[in-house]
Order: sequence, then structure tokens, then C-alpha cells
Amino acid sequence: MAQYDLLVIGSGPAGQKAAIQAAKLRKRVAVIEKEPVVGGSSLNTGTLPSKTLKDAIYHLHGFKLRAFTSMSYSLKKSLTLRDLMTRKEQVIKNELAIITNQLERNDVEIVHGTASFVDSHTLQVLKRNGQVDTLEAPFIVIATGSRPRRGEGIPFNNLAICDSDSILSTENIPKTMTVVGGGVIGCEYASMFAAFGIKVTLIERRAELLRFVDQEIVQALIYHMRTNGVMMRLGEEISGVALDARGRVVTSMQSGKSVVTDMLLYAMGRIANTDELNLGAVGLTTDKQGQLKVNEYYQTDVPHIYAAGDVIGFPALASTSMEQGRLASCHAFKVQQSTLPKVMPYGIYTIPEISTVGRNEEELTKEGIPYEVGRAFYKEIARGQIFGDLEGLLKLIFHRDTLELLGVHIIGEGATELVHIGQAVLTYGGKVDFFVHNVFNYPTLAECYRTAALDGINRMGRT
Repeated sequence: MAQYDLLVIGSGPAGQKAAIQAAKLRKRVAVIEKEPVVGGSSLNTGTLPSKTLKDAIYHLHGFKLRAFTSMSYSLKKSLTLRDLMTRKEQVIKNELAIITNQLERNDVEIVHGTASFVDSHTLQVLKRNGQVDTLEAPFIVIATGSRPRRGEGIPFNNLAICDSDSILSTENIPKTMTVVGGGVIGCEYASMFAAFGIKVTLIERRAELLRFVDQEIVQALIYHMRTNGVMMRLGEEISGVALDARGRVVTSMQSGKSVVTDMLLYAMGRIANTDELNLGAVGLTTDKQGQLKVNEYYQTDVPHIYAAGDVIGFPALASTSMEQGRLASCHAFKVQQSTLPKVMPYGIYTIPEISTVGRNEEELTKEGIPYEVGRAFYKEIARGQIFGDLEGLLKLIFHRDTLELLGVHIIGEGATELVHIGQAVLTYGGKVDFFVHNVFNYPTLAECYRTAALDGINRMGRT
């Protein structure tokens, strides 16, 4: 039986950082990965490939050039979805090499196979060749990630009817598409395929999209998506999906409506990969999403078994998963660390992209907190004109009495990068006038912070 100081199940963002942190502490570590390659769904089927595809569509298909009405983009007409998928494969290959190298140079052993618990310190690993290895360690981190949820009765074939994993390996180039689900994944794919020129119908059972995002920003996204040809069916529940005689997808709704398209993407959430772990052997149970309950140190109900990443639920971001995995290792080996920061940015890679940090107007109104809003529109910023993004918006929310910054909400070019300036100020309890009394490079989108701060302060009659 092989002995280790730490066993990590899963090599996605949470598993990688848990393993590397322990290795930096000179612990003997093994990562068990079910798939032939490391990286988890984040690298191979989720975060990285979908964002690469989004950027390829955005930059190569002339989306930004639409602001320059006199510019022809005939050179882009021959570009196919398959060309963009090739770019995605290049990025995955390069990032895979980087991650593998990081694990190897930190002396983390990579064991390929399916792990399951024998007891609370022992894992059995079934390899593809049928061989079974037994590994033991005083600490174990579960970081097995998640997979797309597949609705019952939907005839997935990974060609015309796909989930968010199989859509990334499709060879089909549809002219029309139905996206079921108006969450982050559904909105991202609906917006990127619409920008590519595919006619998209988005079906969402709720009456609104992205409920956790500031609704002014959401409404701006809806405007952009509709401008790009997305037909939205909000407040609609699907009742069935079938293929017609021509191989087209017929999506029926409970209201009696139906949509016929070349392809359907089902994006109704994800489910944790915990069903093969034999958790009953160690007395652990999951919720209906397959997720594990943990405390602030990422310990499960069995204190020396930790869990991090998608298997513990919201926010289920690659960025937060990395830090959760690292903090789990720190706690296991008694390295003093703080808990996960309360101020965390969220990036939504729609076209245009969205990023937000802190509280939104709806939350503050509900809590009865007096606030003011300042806005900066990209069209008023020189860099916005240079980029060709004339509809972007940066919004600051701050306390009317103390001027403390409460939230930053952005839609437009570079939103997921630009938000980190606001994140820093929020983290340290800064005030909105910080942006007024500092100088930003010209021309940059960062100038939006000063413009928005001045706008908000001027609304209160202050200078």
C-alpha cells in the first residue's frame, strides 16, 4: 500500500492548488485523476475552452468592427465554427503542458484512475487496464468537480442535442440553435453563438436572467443579445424535446409554443462528480446536487477529509476553487491562513462580457442602505472610441453618507480585467473619492473609474 501525506482526488483548479500547496510544504502528495489528462473540466471541457471560443468569435469574427460602419469584414465570411474550435484545441494543449509541468516539478505524483473510499484514510484506484492500486494518507481532499446536468427524457446525441461539454467538440455548424437555460453558461453560449451569426432562441423558466447580477447591467446585456438576434423566451418551461424527420430539434414549451432549430444546447446547471467515490464507506452524504457540506476550513463531517471547488457548490468558479484548494491544504498541515476573502469578483464571459464585485442596487434597496450611483459610458472615454466599444458601461455604487464604495458593476470590453481595480478598493474599505484624487493612464478604460466617481459625487451636489 502506497503511503502519502496528502491524497487529492481530481486535478482541476481546486485539486491542482491543494496538491501544489502541500508539495511546497515538502509533503508527499498524489493527485488521482479519472481522465487520461489532468486539468479537469475547467481545462478540458468548461472554463478555458468556452472562454477561448468566446474570444475567438469576438476578435476574429469582426464583432468589434461593427462600431466602424464604413469598414468591410468580407475577409471574415469564410471563417467557420470549426476554425474557432481549432484555436480552442491549441489553447488547451498549451495549458495542459503548463499544468502538467507545474505538478511534476513540484514532485506531485499523478495517478490516473477512478478513486473510491475504502475507509477514511484509504483510497482504492481502479485504472483503465483493470489494475487496482491502494493509497493511504492522513489527509484527503475531494476536488472531483462537476459535469453538466442532463434533463430526463431529453434525447442527447452530442450532435444535434448537446450539453455544455459536448457542444465544444461538435462538428456541426448550425444556422439556428435553441439554448435551454438562462444562467451563466446559457447566456455565455447564447451570446457568443449569436455574435457568430447563428440565430439563437434562449428559453429560461424564470422571468429574468442572472438574478445575482445588478439588473441595470442585466438589462444592458439583454439589449445587446437581442440586437445580435437572440430571441428570448423568458418564464417558459420546456415540456419536451424531440427530433423531427429531417433531424431538426423540436423544443416544446408548456405554454403550447414550440421552436424548431438545427441544434439544442441544454444548460440547466451542473451536478457534482461524487457518485463514484463510495462516500458511504466514510459516513459522508451529499445533497441532491451531489454536493458536500464543508465548514469554513473546507472540512467535511469527517475532519481530515476536505472538499473544494464545484463539489461544495456556489460560487463554483475556477478562481475561488483554486483558493479553496490551497486553503484546505494549509489548514490540514497547520499553516496559518485567512479564510476565503468576502469580496470576490464574478466574471461572466458573455458578449459583451460582464464583471461585478460587491453589492448591487437591488440588495442595497432591500437592506435599506442609502446609496448613490455613478456611471461612466465607454463612448465618453477615448479608449472606448479606440476599441470601438461605444456601449460599454462602468457603474459605481457607494454609500451616500460615508462615500464608502459598495459595488462595482461593468459590462463591456475588458470588464473582467477592469473590475479588479474596484475589488482592491472594496477589499480595504476605500471610498469613492479615491478615484477622484488619483491619476489614471490616458487613454485607458481605467479612466472610467474617475468619470463614474465624479458623476456620482456630482449627483449629490458635491465637488
